[in-house]
Amino acid sequence: MITGGQSYVSAPPAFSADGRLLLVCSGRSVSVFSTSTGMLVSELEGHAGDVTAVVVVPPPANAEAVAKLATYCWTAGLDGELIYWDFAAAELVRKVHVGLPVHSMVIPNITRTVKSTEVYTPFAFVSVEDTSKPADKKKALRGQVRIYDLTKGRQVGCLLAETRKPEKIVASVSGEFLGIANKRQLYIWSIPTEGFKPDKIRKIKLCHTKNLTTLAFHPSERIVAGGDSTGRILIWRAFGKAKFSGTTGAANEDRDGVRGQDDADTCTTLHWHSSEVKFLKFASDGAYLFSGGMEGVIVVWHLDSGKRRYKPRLGSPLMFFVDSPDSSISCVSCTSNQVHLLKMPNMEVLKTISGIKLPIASPDLSRRDVCGFDCTNGLVAIPTEDYCIQFYSLFENTEVSEVQVCERNFQPVDDITMSISLVSLSIGGDFMCTVDVKLPEEELGGLITLKFWNHGSRAGQFHLSTVIYEPHSDAGISAVAFRPGKNMAVSSSFGGNFKVWVQSSSLQSSEGKSQSGWRCQSVGSYKKKPMTAAAFSGDGSVLAVAAESVITLWDPDNNALVGVIAEALSPITKLSFIGTSTYLMSLSQSSKPQVAVWNASNLSMQLSYTLSAEAACCSSSKSEFAVLSLLSCPEGGRPSEQDGVILLFDAENSSPVSSFSVKKAKGGSIAFVKDDSSMDADTNATRGEEASLLVYVNGSHEYVIFDPRNNEVSQISKHTQKNIQADEPARIGYASIYGELPKLELKKEVSDIPFIPSERPWETIFTGSSHVLPPLTKLCSAFLASLLEKRPVSTE
Repeated sequence: MITGGQSYVSAPPAFSADGRLLLVCSGRSVSVFSTSTGMLVSELEGHAGDVTAVVVVPPPANAEAVAKLATYCWTAGLDGELIYWDFAAAELVRKVHVGLPVHSMVIPNITRTVKSTEVYTPFAFVSVEDTSKPADKKKALRGQVRIYDLTKGRQVGCLLAETRKPEKIVASVSGEFLGIANKRQLYIWSIPTEGFKPDKIRKIKLCHTKNLTTLAFHPSERIVAGGDSTGRILIWRAFGKAKFSGTTGAANEDRDGVRGQDDADTCTTLHWHSSEVKFLKFASDGAYLFSGGMEGVIVVWHLDSGKRRYKPRLGSPLMFFVDSPDSSISCVSCTSNQVHLLKMPNMEVLKTISGIKLPIASPDLSRRDVCGFDCTNGLVAIPTEDYCIQFYSLFENTEVSEVQVCERNFQPVDDITMSISLVSLSIGGDFMCTVDVKLPEEELGGLITLKFWNHGSRAGQFHLSTVIYEPHSDAGISAVAFRPGKNMAVSSSFGGNFKVWVQSSSLQSSEGKSQSGWRCQSVGSYKKKPMTAAAFSGDGSVLAVAAESVITLWDPDNNALVGVIAEALSPITKLSFIGTSTYLMSLSQSSKPQVAVWNASNLSMQLSYTLSAEAACCSSSKSEFAVLSLLSCPEGGRPSEQDGVILLFDAENSSPVSSFSVKKAKGGSIAFVKDDSSMDADTNATRGEEASLLVYVNGSHEYVIFDPRNNEVSQISKHTQKNIQADEPARIGYASIYGELPKLELKKEVSDIPFIPSERPWETIFTGSSHVLPPLTKLCSAFLASLLEKRPVSTE
């Protein structure tokens, strides 16, 4: 079993102490990437739930140079465990059991007095979810902020706060202050970093009129910034002067912008964002403040002057901004499941760590995912919000390429005016077809476009071949299928017809060169019924088209109707031939769901199941098919998290061969993919040459690849499936400052042409490097002599 497709942006990442590595939370593991290459270096696997926080252990200020390069970190997860790692060796060191799901964690640099000596003692401040309290009650306080002594592995002190839900904890650089945003208030705690005792912690509240979403502390001054749900940024200066320092603040009438009895001197407001502020971060020198949100733009605020500059066109809404100990690099996480490494201070994108694209947010729960599969090369094609198709390698868990389908500028805050409604690939991955729909504005201006693409020189690379506007008039396209072994495709439409397309090389370009394009060869229909699905047989000799609940069989070459199969219970949404056999599988997803198997040779029904199926697929080589069936949604559960079961059937047997329970089945997809050669050779030998695996992609685009015929599903190490690159050795000494010296060539080629001094040496005397010039005494005499003109002396 191979897993992949985890989100890289579920939690803030963390840099190593030297800034050479980036630790990213990815599902139940932590992926370690090189900041210089952007490649995966190693993975930390040990949590039984999703990892929600990673904190690199800060080295003590008086540590030696070697200690500052220590590679230790703490991670927290929803499994209720805190784990200590040596991430350089990818080894688990120890665990601390919390017992409740941990949603956020910070570890300030705290010392404790032991025998009159200040000793660094790690304390973790964690935000946990109290699962013992009912989730259906709106006023239940399920969020708690606790303190854990990581040395002794137990909780200390009492609860710092209780909230409706677990909140993200933010710590100052020095570890002196902690804070959370809870509704319209900021909770801020003063932590005694020297001689730490839980009973010495002090707390204040800062209030606002809108819900606060994030906060950040100034690195050196007592300043805190908070962002709200409307896009405003509030900056409180000299907070906690009365309670934390014990001094008397200014009079109430002199405290500009401060509400009520809030413990702060002033409060100023900055406003540029049009919606919720997702992150705030002060620069290391404290002169600038970085902010980001839905606009996909990093705003850099100069605190003294209030001026701002921007880093635009990051492509998707922003979530987290993290700086490294090396002030020349930072990173920003985007909702597109990308982490951009930025060169500071100009914020140039150096590298991008790309995961699988996350599902497009849509309020329509009936909308199903439209991803396609290249079963031969093990790729999945996923439409993105910015009108692209992402090709993602299922076996290597890496992005292969992106294909721009629509040439349009994408702004995350704009209304959705266009979408990619369908993606289809040929069996060998040589051709791709996409359907993009421009939504009408006030019932005017809608457009449906069918595009054919030819494969490029490498996997996942496609070039646009043909664009067809409104191929079925103004009717929507329900399905596109390619004919095996020939350059032919069929598109079916809800308008009541289907069209057969063939590739032609007789087209002439403007330059007089022949180009390959696609043209319509024939048009077919059946009783003017909507054509809802289409599929070719394994050998390509038969074309099956569903006319609502009726299956029609056609000769694709002559466009002749050769047979009609009896009606299904409801309109058919998917058709597929099972391997090279004469069996045909149909899927109906209406109020009367049905999965049926038909025998195309005698036009009769073979099997029928009443299943609420989300997706189905057929093997290309064997007489078997798989169905992803939805289970009933529990009371109070969200439909997007509805579970399901995968059933494997044989076309000639009514009982399922095997079944597998899966999570997040709503919006999921399944497909048979060709076995990868990198898997165990013994396992491949038992399956045979034509063996295939089953891939399941859930509603969050996390996926698993497994052998559905083997009930003993074992986890295969991810390190054998991913292109993990050994990190390059660190430069030390002279090379770390000036770079590597050029290699000296001991043998130099000696020219056969003898050296002849120039007659005008003053033109070239200073062209060499300064360190190779002769001494000044010799240089001046030669230089002055070169300025004297030599005249021949005539003797009488």
